[in-house]
Amino acid sequence: MTTTQTKAEQLIDKLDRKTATIGVVGLGYVGLPLAVEKAKAGFTVIGFDVQEDKVRMVNQGKNYIGDVIQEDLELLVNTEKLKATADYTFIQDVDAVAICVPTPLDIYKQPNMQYVESSAKAIADHITAGTLVVLESTTYPGTTEELIKPILEETGLIIGKDIFLAYSPERVDPGNKQFNTKNTPKVVGGVTDSCTEVAAAMYRAVLDGEVHEVSSPAVAEMEKLLENTFRNINIALANEMAILCHKMKIDVWEVIDAAATKPYGFMPFYPGPGLGGHCIPIDPWYLTWKAREYNYHTKLIETAGEINDGMPDFVVQRCAEILNEQKKALNGSKILVLGVAYKKDIDDYRESPVLPILDRLSKAGATWEVVDPQVPEFNLGKEKILTVELSEEKLDEVDLVVIATNHSIFNYELIQQKAQFILDTRNTFEMNEKNNNYYKM
Repeated sequence: MTTTQTKAEQLIDKLDRKTATIGVVGLGYVGLPLAVEKAKAGFTVIGFDVQEDKVRMVNQGKNYIGDVIQEDLELLVNTEKLKATADYTFIQDVDAVAICVPTPLDIYKQPNMQYVESSAKAIADHITAGTLVVLESTTYPGTTEELIKPILEETGLIIGKDIFLAYSPERVDPGNKQFNTKNTPKVVGGVTDSCTEVAAAMYRAVLDGEVHEVSSPAVAEMEKLLENTFRNINIALANEMAILCHKMKIDVWEVIDAAATKPYGFMPFYPGPGLGGHCIPIDPWYLTWKAREYNYHTKLIETAGEINDGMPDFVVQRCAEILNEQKKALNGSKILVLGVAYKKDIDDYRESPVLPILDRLSKAGATWEVVDPQVPEFNLGKEKILTVELSEEKLDEVDLVVIATNHSIFNYELIQQKAQFILDTRNTFEMNEKNNNYYKM
């Protein structure tokens, strides 16, 4: 390294030689896996989080995220490649920092950017020249340049010369056995060309997946919203088809499987009890909110949201129909719900559609219990709920079993043998509804 190098060249040199220290702000479902991968790649990593329990668990080598391997975390902590802190003064010790904090919606489905803004201010308070800042949190187009850039510029450091700012959306798919943080392609867009170059260099030093550079942060921000809006809309189509097929007494899963035999022009999406997770149910609303600034109404996106948001009501309606066939009312019936996680084989129940299903069942007068080995306890409103174990006795005492999340660990043979009636929202058994006690959503 020579004294004639620019700060960008100096930082790229550090990244290439893996002598840089990298920070990760937010140690949740996105941040902790990213911190682990960066440490595994040979970098010294400092994780920042305002939640003291997360900081303590990381420093003790105790994992709390499904996509992180416990042994990896222990080794990285024990070899001092990874540590966590709630003290943001340590930002002065990092060469690059990724912001991976939540970007929730408020009750009006408008972006709540307080976590991103407070993180940017904490970084600005302690940033030094030659540092890269990358926002990874999913957000609306313009966030990086309209919100974070002015905060960093208040330091007097010049972006693109003294410090570097970029956006690179996370693409974590919890539970995916094929693609993870390490091998999923990465999109990077910097505020300047040098910002893009530095950010891309960091990810190429860490990840195995392709790093795709785009012309601006806004392109990268919009790209992430397109990904999840695409899924949201196509799942809504599958859900609407499920409702229609039920009315027409046609098996929607058989229809989709038949359509999927076409080798071009069709991609299968499947219905379910609703959307869950932090991304797909939420991200399209960022776009809807931003579109109003341009006097544009995102009709297709909002209609898809309404269809998907309505699926928990459809599930409860199906419960009532099935019980009614047995001359029973939903009011007073006992229901066993299998799964509260938002998707198969994970422990994440954020935005799970099972939560509104449970709420609606309660309001209809039904009593229920939840079985989910992945989620020992969960919050429903202000109430903490403990999940129960699946057993013959439990199956014998309920009027209806609802398969809401089809975890692989469930004993489906026992369920099929002992349940009085089954409502399958996931096509778990792939059986015809002509079986006496088996119904599909």
